[in-house]
Amino acid sequence: MLKIAFHPIYKHPLPKGHRFPMLKYELLPQQLLHEGTCNSDNFFEPEIPNDKHIVAVHDPEYFYDLLNIKIPPKEARKIGFPLTEDLVERERIIADGTLKACEFALEHGVAMNIAGGTHHAYTNKGEAFCMLNDQAIGTRYLQSKNLAKKILIVDLDVHQGNGTAEIFQDDASVFTFSMHGASNYPFKKEVSNLDISLEKNTDDETYLSLLKETLPKLIAQEQPDFIFYLCGVDVLASDKLGTLDMTLDGCLERDRFVLQTCKNLNIPIQCSMGGGYSPDIKVIVNAHANTFRLAQEIFF
Repeated sequence: MLKIAFHPIYKHPLPKGHRFPMLKYELLPQQLLHEGTCNSDNFFEPEIPNDKHIVAVHDPEYFYDLLNIKIPPKEARKIGFPLTEDLVERERIIADGTLKACEFALEHGVAMNIAGGTHHAYTNKGEAFCMLNDQAIGTRYLQSKNLAKKILIVDLDVHQGNGTAEIFQDDASVFTFSMHGASNYPFKKEVSNLDISLEKNTDDETYLSLLKETLPKLIAQEQPDFIFYLCGVDVLASDKLGTLDMTLDGCLERDRFVLQTCKNLNIPIQCSMGGGYSPDIKVIVNAHANTFRLAQEIFF
């Protein structure tokens, strides 16, 4: 059965005056239930995880400053909104959603987190609405329990996974692959194990050709026993924060290729949704819903 992490706190509004497309976290589960892609049994509610899983990735000083809302103002500004206890709690619960999704992926082949994809969180700082790096925390969780040895992180959000690259920069057991807009945030990129920077207005054909050429070779080379997939839909031409020219059909084919590749090779995959900032919320929800529809179609 497809298992999906969702908690009501995912819908928690940001402080007044700070716009961010939180509505998708409420509408996406509703859409999946309404259309019959999922039922209530598909969803599980994450909790506050044990701190040890977080400090296995993040510096304890940073994490406890975050918990106590004592991040220096200059560093807090990089996160993008005023910090509150509720927002930090939300981030911790999102991380637990990914931890538990890892276990379900090992059991069923795939598992999803409605939120997550917080790839701009570094070892010792947050950026761009990301405070704790959920898939990095999931990686260390799997390794600490000897559930996976070699891990591949496939980050296809339009923004480079700079925090993820920094966290694993000296770790041969984790291969970080980021395919992103060259002229998108972050403007100072980190160095992933493999970065593919795409020019403005890259279309479906170019994008998919590169992905289909690259991913199978990477898997053959690295032989991962677990894959994390950050499937942001900010690659769409309509996205306000993106620079690419992909269609909904192109984004769907991207997800189909990644998921089908993992299914064919029997590699468990955990998916976190990442970004999506098109002006029309229906476009964002439909693009994200496609990933869940495909997971059901391919794995179940």
